[in-house]
Amino acid sequence: MYLNVHSQYSLRYGTMSIPALVAEAMARGITQMVLTDINNSTGIMEFMRECDEKGVKPIAGMEFRREKRLLYIGIAKNREGMKELNDFLSEHNLEQKALPDIAPEFSDAYIVYPYGHAAPLKKNEYLGIRFNELNRLYGNDLKEIKEKLLALQPVFVADKIEYRLHEYLRGIDLNVVLTEVTESDKCSPTDMFLSPGQLEAKFSRYAFILDNTRNLMNTCVMDYPKGRINLNRRTFTGNKKNDRELLEKLALSGMEYRYGKANKEALRKVKHELKVIYELDFCAYFLITWDIIRYSGSQGYYHVGRGSGANSIVAYCLKITDVDPIELNLYFERFLNAQRTSPPDFDIDYSWDEREDVQDYIFKRYGSQHTALLGTMSTFKDRSIIREIGKVMGLPKSEIDGFTDQTQAAVNQNNDTFRKIVAIHERMANMPNQRSIHAGGVLITEEPITYYTALDLPPKGMATVQWDMYEAEKIGFDKYDILSQRGIGHIKMAVKLVEENQQRKIDIHQVKTFMRDPAVNANLRIGNTKGCFYIESPAMIQLNRKLGCDNYLVLVAASSIIRPGVASSGMMGEYIKNHHHPDKVQYLHPVMEEQLKETYGVMVYQEDVIKICIHFAGMDGTDADILRRGMSGKYRSKKEFDRLVERFHEGAIKLGRPPAVVAEVWRQVSSFAGYSFSKAHSASFAVESYQSLFLKTYYPREFMVAVLNNYGGFYDRALYVQELQRSGGLVHLPCVNNSESLVNISGVDVYLGFAGIHGLTDIFIALIPEERRRNGTYQNLEDFIKRTGIGLEQAITLIRVGALRFTGKSKKELLWAIHLLLGAKGKPSNTAELFCLEAKNYSLPVLVNTRLENAYHELELLGFPLSMTMFELLQTDYRGEILANDLINHVGQRVKMVGLYVCEKTVHTKTNKRMWFGNFLDVEGNTFDTVHFPNSTPTYPFRGAGCYLILGKVVEEFGFASLEVLKFAKLPILPNPVIS
Repeated sequence: MYLNVHSQYSLRYGTMSIPALVAEAMARGITQMVLTDINNSTGIMEFMRECDEKGVKPIAGMEFRREKRLLYIGIAKNREGMKELNDFLSEHNLEQKALPDIAPEFSDAYIVYPYGHAAPLKKNEYLGIRFNELNRLYGNDLKEIKEKLLALQPVFVADKIEYRLHEYLRGIDLNVVLTEVTESDKCSPTDMFLSPGQLEAKFSRYAFILDNTRNLMNTCVMDYPKGRINLNRRTFTGNKKNDRELLEKLALSGMEYRYGKANKEALRKVKHELKVIYELDFCAYFLITWDIIRYSGSQGYYHVGRGSGANSIVAYCLKITDVDPIELNLYFERFLNAQRTSPPDFDIDYSWDEREDVQDYIFKRYGSQHTALLGTMSTFKDRSIIREIGKVMGLPKSEIDGFTDQTQAAVNQNNDTFRKIVAIHERMANMPNQRSIHAGGVLITEEPITYYTALDLPPKGMATVQWDMYEAEKIGFDKYDILSQRGIGHIKMAVKLVEENQQRKIDIHQVKTFMRDPAVNANLRIGNTKGCFYIESPAMIQLNRKLGCDNYLVLVAASSIIRPGVASSGMMGEYIKNHHHPDKVQYLHPVMEEQLKETYGVMVYQEDVIKICIHFAGMDGTDADILRRGMSGKYRSKKEFDRLVERFHEGAIKLGRPPAVVAEVWRQVSSFAGYSFSKAHSASFAVESYQSLFLKTYYPREFMVAVLNNYGGFYDRALYVQELQRSGGLVHLPCVNNSESLVNISGVDVYLGFAGIHGLTDIFIALIPEERRRNGTYQNLEDFIKRTGIGLEQAITLIRVGALRFTGKSKKELLWAIHLLLGAKGKPSNTAELFCLEAKNYSLPVLVNTRLENAYHELELLGFPLSMTMFELLQTDYRGEILANDLINHVGQRVKMVGLYVCEKTVHTKTNKRMWFGNFLDVEGNTFDTVHFPNSTPTYPFRGAGCYLILGKVVEEFGFASLEVLKFAKLPILPNPVIS
């Protein structure tokens, strides 16, 4: 009888999850109901699975609202009807047009209007009346509408307590305090499942309404296939036999390109993989991915194929990846096997400015009805919930800040308001908050995708499904991950700049040559890697220096060791120690030596977790992979996960493993598995790292310009500018006669771009260089003003940053002149003049700018000074007792250093106290690392950018020296002469 039921997917409105909703219905003896979430079908497939499992008949539908007003409810007769409803909503979402007052006439869906709807009803349309509206029927002639009346008992909440939660959700949604949530903003307090027999009793005088409702629901049958089936596009060519022949032809041709004609091992592996791919019906998946790569290559785009797909030699032969599975002894079954419970996918990275075109190609090539971006669902998170609840309660910001401050936890426990917030928080935590877009997932389907979801149009402008990757997997869709990253943009642009600036062409795909290059490997070993993909962070530099990493295979391991799991389990240190002393490795158990000898008994890759689960604990491959996925948050059933944890322990004990050893192996598995890479993924990252490092080693100036123009990487812009200077680049301030929108290089001269000037608008960032290209260099200030039409404020910004120094006048002279020219009228006319009149010259006193004034201008407008270093800006001449390169010679000693702040990282100790790692530059531009334990940093905190005086003890680990900080303080700089 319930044809208007809502779940939490009626965002910030409904309070029950799908399982809770079904359980609540069962407890009241309800045998069928319609899920009608507001303007979405996110939960429909989950609802059908849950109902089928619990023996309740599911009916799919949707409630259509415009703003807060209920327009009508759609109820699907079958899957065709659900497609009609999804298509209807999708059309309005994608075309961004409002829902109409009157629904169209659906062939396989019913429409229920709220009672009071005046327009004539079509054959498939009904009126829904609530029990508290039945008095409106009294005394009316019902002949015309008797067969059209249905019982409308909406369900939004489970009970009175959840109704209060609903009110808080509405306050959050409307961004108002609780007292401002009006009756029209929320549901009725009675909008819940009624006790058995109660609904019938309320409609007892109008039993025919209940009969109508029951009869309508009985006609609805959700004829969707049960269980997970393959819903992806099934063929590439339109014929499975042709797909198979094309894939084999491409794979064998690619094998010859990669390995030559006589590599028997490669041929054996290719044929084995092809057999598995055929049997598991994945030909189309490989061919579609190949097609995407083929298109992007034809456009000159560079890609990186990574993820578990790089385990496949067929993928390597199809140029989907550049990782050689034979060289690395990669495990194909980690990617694709008959027992694998989850669909595999390829992760394909493009430059940030090319990905959208690739996605556009996919949509056009495979059709808008069959292609969509994958959605994601953000949930209410701990701290954000507290803030949202506090705002709805009308609390002042200072009080809310106190409640979210972890250091005030003990005090807050005794606060009644805080306890109330916590009670609400416990009910709201992890509820869906809003739909968003997945980082890069694309679905390509066999049937129109609207059989399974309506489509949204997020800011990206491409149709997006209304559920996430977990739901996609359960329904039967495999995603194609089309991702973007800055690192590829660095490489692509650097190659182009080298060709333009040095007339040298680079084949950036000759990675195996780079891997053997002594100069490249020397930079890797000493940590000269700033700007290089994945190996530029202080933590990665430190790890590579501790390992003495100077080759590809060690870098592959390092790329996974750096992940949080290995570090937090203590196994990073164990790996480094064993790497330096492989003859002294003590294996925890013979199985560990047998399975993990390559990594000295340490689990480094996701495959290692699977191996240990299988060979140490006797689990099968399917359960081992589910366990690994569960640890990484990619498996949602906690009950199933707990069962597998138990199976691990039981299996290990059954095989006679000592309990203490089982406990330690499990500790390593559980702390590690969720934060590791597959070996193929690490190998893909390492390939890209070598490409970046090759460019940095031999073409450092062009490479750093590319890093700056692709919006940097791990560090602030200032550090990359300094790297440019260290590489011999003569870095100049922006100049209207030499700069482009982005940073440009000519020989060793590098001009900063207009895009880096704070406060300069986009129109002038583009216009200034474009006008110069069209009509030549600017001759003087007046010429510049007339040709660009620039206004006073923007002109002052350019003068202060030094961009008009070509005039030969000081900034102060230019500021005087610009006020004379524009001060009264603000903006000049750039219309053509009949006569060109010279501007009047005024006799001015000598006006000069000091280096200190210039440095302050640059700090304000660029974010860093170029005229002076930050060390030169200090009030003191003291530069510390020692420099970074001398640290290793003072191990165990207390020393004073002066360092320019680069970055910091906060971590939590085992006792949940915070500690910090810092990274600094000395006066020579060399980096050093600091460690700040909880007992010192709160007394001597970080205070942002600038130079610090640091007292610490020099410590060393695996030949890498750092500073354990005892005291440190930020040093004052010279005052701004303009202000003072």
